[in-house]
Amino acid sequence: MTKTASSTGAPTDRPDPTSQLWPQRLRRFGYTARPRQGVRERLVPPYTEPDPRLWRHLGIGEATAGRLVALSAWGGPLLVALVAGVLRFWNLGSPKAVIFDETYYAKDAWALIHRGFEVSWPKNADSSVLADPSAVQIPTDASYVVHPPVGKYVIGIGEWLFGFEPFGWRFMTALLGTLSVLMLCRIGRRLFRSTFLGCLAGLLLAVDGLHFVMSRTALLDLVLMFFVLAAFGCLLIDRDRARARLAAALPVGADGVTSPDSGIAGTLRLGGRPWRLAAGLCLGLAFATKWNGLYILAAFGLLTVAWDVGARRVAGARRPYAAVLRRDILPAFVSTVPVAIATYVASWAAWIASPADGTGGYYRDWAATAGQGGSFTWLPDWLRSLWHYENKVYDFHVGLNSGHTYESNPWSWLVAGRPVSYFYESPAPGKDGCPADTVDKCAREVLALGTPALWWAACFAVAYCLWRWGLRRDWRAGALLCGVAAGYLPWFAYQERTIFVFYAVVFVPFLCLALAMFLGALIGPPGSSERRRMAGAATAGVIVLLVLWNFIYFWPLYTGEPIPVDQWQQRMWLDTWV
Repeated sequence: MTKTASSTGAPTDRPDPTSQLWPQRLRRFGYTARPRQGVRERLVPPYTEPDPRLWRHLGIGEATAGRLVALSAWGGPLLVALVAGVLRFWNLGSPKAVIFDETYYAKDAWALIHRGFEVSWPKNADSSVLADPSAVQIPTDASYVVHPPVGKYVIGIGEWLFGFEPFGWRFMTALLGTLSVLMLCRIGRRLFRSTFLGCLAGLLLAVDGLHFVMSRTALLDLVLMFFVLAAFGCLLIDRDRARARLAAALPVGADGVTSPDSGIAGTLRLGGRPWRLAAGLCLGLAFATKWNGLYILAAFGLLTVAWDVGARRVAGARRPYAAVLRRDILPAFVSTVPVAIATYVASWAAWIASPADGTGGYYRDWAATAGQGGSFTWLPDWLRSLWHYENKVYDFHVGLNSGHTYESNPWSWLVAGRPVSYFYESPAPGKDGCPADTVDKCAREVLALGTPALWWAACFAVAYCLWRWGLRRDWRAGALLCGVAAGYLPWFAYQERTIFVFYAVVFVPFLCLALAMFLGALIGPPGSSERRRMAGAATAGVIVLLVLWNFIYFWPLYTGEPIPVDQWQQRMWLDTWV
């Protein structure tokens, strides 16, 4: 609004024509203004409930329907997680082999829980472990490793519980894979305010081939994914609680409508935020599993600050960025970055406590030997030795360019261009599960391949989220894009490095959330006509059924079941999959 003088000389308010310019331009590209909502509804949106027409069609009364809705908030996610758990734990010890990089992490985990640091194993250690793990002696010489210890400690818990065998070293990744499905259902429910869409996102994750294979393999990336997803969930809860405090502090008129207040929105302190501290802990555990957790720490830190800006703007703050800078930015930093760094350092406690006389962890004695002198001798020896170790690890990571058969460029990841074969053998007819009547030999493979129908549909879902965020200013789409970008885009800076598509498992949950959001848009918003909802539900249902069929079709390649080689060849849809 601008003030101008009337013919009587009194100032009058009239619309500023420039204030309407950008909305008019954006309408050409599909922009529509959001429906007007009250301040409280915008700060704390209600959860959607099934259309009453559904209950009438099913002959269910209002009271029973209310109980079903209340039970579904946890009952639906638990049911989806149960399905995911059965799939992941079924025949988990097969193949009874050390597959792909299990040769590093299974043995490192066993050494960590017994020695406190990784050791150098003999070349024939894998065969000895598979033959008789109880007879395997743990070496004493420290080994140079290039990943922090948390992920290996997690794997080691399963070995401690169930033994130094395939089921033992895969147990914890299967458990975390199952729990991540449960978390995603609940995260999706909170994000979309819809139990149905939350459970749909969890179901999609449950039947994604890459997540499934990584849940049944003792590698670090599934552990990293779990902590990243947990951190996102903690920040989402923190967002809701902070906005609820703002809404509760705003004035309520005689008509019961909450009104914005610039004074309250700009100055209110939001108090303790334990869920943000929990997010910092989870991000520290992610960083202490693999270093690319650092990128996610930075991205999520910016995301939570942006959420605070949005909350104060909705509440009426005239200068929301200044308000967040004064009230929120320092607590947000302290709750995440120092907590994450402290968690990372604490994860090295066993290495730090190991002897510094050459019999402890690798480089533990560096400060007392090769690192004597210099400008930082006032620091504790363990800290200087750890810093030296980290520098050497960084040099290794940025310089890793040795070729590998299954390496892939990140440009090909979203379209499943080059999956990784973790295990392959060709049993003869009548041996190792190969049917005796097989004409030729069989193929038995564990292939880290995302369910193609899901990933290809997710490409459209990501494009939809870009549109929703860019033109509709939908914060949910922006949050999902942040999760995808934080796990995906950093790898484009290392295209000459040896990298693999299974690194993408870190952002698979966000792809599933994006696809659930896209399918929800196809179904239509509440209040749409019955014909619109029926057509949308049929389209979305076909897509989900295609994903389910695709997962079942590739099941033998995910679990290492022997199939005739011609059936294996039929599943090699692209030449780059061989």
